[in-house]
Amino acid sequence: MLLAMDGAEKKFKGLLLFTRISDIFYLVIGAFIAAFGVAVFYTPGHLTGGGATGIGTIFYFLFSWDQGLVMMVVNLFLFALGVKFFGLRYGLKALLGSLALSVFVSLIGSVTGYSGILDYSERVNVLLSAIYGGVCMGLGIGLVLKSGCNTGGTDIVAQVVCHLTPFSFGAVQFTCNAIIVACGGVVMGLENMLFSIIAMYISSQTVNFILLGFGTNLAKAAYIFSDGHIPDISRRVITELHRSGTMLHGTGMYTAKARNLLFVVVPNQQLNALTKIINEEDPTAFVLVTAAYEVLGKGFVSLKKIAEKEN
Repeated sequence: MLLAMDGAEKKFKGLLLFTRISDIFYLVIGAFIAAFGVAVFYTPGHLTGGGATGIGTIFYFLFSWDQGLVMMVVNLFLFALGVKFFGLRYGLKALLGSLALSVFVSLIGSVTGYSGILDYSERVNVLLSAIYGGVCMGLGIGLVLKSGCNTGGTDIVAQVVCHLTPFSFGAVQFTCNAIIVACGGVVMGLENMLFSIIAMYISSQTVNFILLGFGTNLAKAAYIFSDGHIPDISRRVITELHRSGTMLHGTGMYTAKARNLLFVVVPNQQLNALTKIINEEDPTAFVLVTAAYEVLGKGFVSLKKIAEKEN
């Protein structure tokens, strides 16, 4: 009986879409910001995004169909596709994110009439729409992804195609989005298609920043090469920075002599202190510093929380 209850509890937890209140906040705020970018910048500026958003824009200008409604219909089909190939939990997460985006697009569009806030008789405002729309879209989608959900679209199509064929995810996603943007170019003109490409690039870069920078534990990984001073540097890292590290043993390629290497990960704000310690102990040391966008484990982000969120 206990084993059965334990198994049922694990199954229930496995179906939970959210493990933290912040996830719901990210989903709602992210969907609203992305929808604002679509309804206030993309559509009024005749710009085509990728995925269901781009399809919604094309159908809006061809048939005057509500953009959010078209996005919802497209994503319902993709939801069924996602469930078939990747399971109910994956499908529900995609459905929830895409429906939130679609509903907000319809609401904002009904309030603004999809007319935006800029005067498009000035062509420079199309460029501004591409820039600010791309930022809003990227920021919103990035926050939705941080909630554990996604906005569906070509991501699901690309994952299914990759599941069935040897093609890479990036290649399939790029092809799908390129086809949608090209169709948008046929409907709204070559110039607007080029602006749309700018918007998509800005959006993708913003998503990367949100996922790899904002809200993560930004840190630096330092590889410290020093002859005879590694123990002193290690001691001060522990006592002054309250950090630990790993001492590695290697052989110099030119001298063929054994030498020690210290690997340390510190938060960004401690990098200057680490550099000062190294310089005071060994001004001739060689140091390689690289960005560590997300550090999991003791002293940084809890590995357990991340694992629970992804399951």
